[in-house]
Amino acid sequence: MTRSSPTYPKAVFCDFDGTITAVETFAGMLKEFAPETAAEVMPALYERRLTLRDGVRQMLEAVPSARYAEALAYADDKPVRSGFVELVSFLEEREIPLIIVSGGLREMVERVLNRLDVQGKSLRDRVTDIIAVEVEMGGEFLRVPPQVFEGETELIGKVQVMAKYPALQQIAIGDSVTDINMALEADVVFARDRLVDYLEAEGKSYIAWENFFDIRDRLLQLPVTSKQ
Repeated sequence: MTRSSPTYPKAVFCDFDGTITAVETFAGMLKEFAPETAAEVMPALYERRLTLRDGVRQMLEAVPSARYAEALAYADDKPVRSGFVELVSFLEEREIPLIIVSGGLREMVERVLNRLDVQGKSLRDRVTDIIAVEVEMGGEFLRVPPQVFEGETELIGKVQVMAKYPALQQIAIGDSVTDINMALEADVVFARDRLVDYLEAEGKSYIAWENFFDIRDRLLQLPVTSKQ
């Protein structure tokens, strides 16, 4: 991928499900509201036998429209990984853009961020952008229309999102199969859980992390460099 002229010294691109949330919130919702389809599709996604674009669309379109409000509410009691509020403040103070890019539902991401605040201001209003899946409810089941950033293999093409925010140093934070392409493109990768195994197989370097305090502390040490 050819980068545009950098706009920022650094930009941070962060996954949501299992990364910002401490548990698999979007995946858990699909298992509850589209159990048969999720049981068939998820193993194929993790084994990379099915594209995210096709698999996530199949699962979402198996969720009944009448249960969409319940599906969003599934996220209401799911914990956020420690240090995330502090990381948002840290990046905001340094004018480093934070883009949340998720292969899950945009409304679910916003719902979780609206639960959290810094000095009375919702985290939804403190992040630079949220790019995630939009759905429609015109029929019996949810419909996933073409997405603005839909890619060849991803419902949300995370590398395409990165191109919207060119920076000298692009930093990715993720945990699973939805973050592979983003991680391979980024200059610096913070990886945990399944993403570690995928990156080991690809020979891509990464920084292991447990919570967002770890990431904040490492960001303080990072010089600004870029790929050639």
